[in-house]
Amino acid sequence: MKSATRNTFDKAAVRIEQAFDVPRDEVFDAWVQRDLLEEWFAPDGCTLHIARLDVREGGGYHWCVRNPSFGDCWTIGSYLEVLRPERLVFTATIADRNGIPRTPESQGHDPEWPQNTTVCVTFTERGGRTIVTLEQDVSERLAKRTGAHPSWLQMLDRLRRHLGVATP
Repeated sequence: MKSATRNTFDKAAVRIEQAFDVPRDEVFDAWVQRDLLEEWFAPDGCTLHIARLDVREGGGYHWCVRNPSFGDCWTIGSYLEVLRPERLVFTATIADRNGIPRTPESQGHDPEWPQNTTVCVTFTERGGRTIVTLEQDVSERLAKRTGAHPSWLQMLDRLRRHLGVATP
């Protein structure tokens, strides 16, 4: 599965690229270590509760983004690729608190949002910086309309603050 997902997302899919003035290992660790994820992996005003985390190929997770305005957003997923410190590929499936897959609409999400998506995050060293490229196989238009795209941007800003680096 090392390259099966590379360059397979539609041109209209979500693609965000940001630079971090932090070594690649540190940025990668923030995506895979429970205590670090809990510090930043939620939009502004929200928190992340991790019920299960097993970051390895074939492993998975079950977590909840707690939003005081929207409510709980439970997600389960599997890690398809974990290539330290270069790449993470994982699925994201709308679920309930018991880890059972549910339709987006039944969980209060936009009915057009897919029940399953795949997220690919690459970490590239360039000019002494770490370039994080995040891709999700969902329409960027839909992601912007539902708030998912701005949420990714907020989360990356929170990651930047967590790592102690300035916003570009």
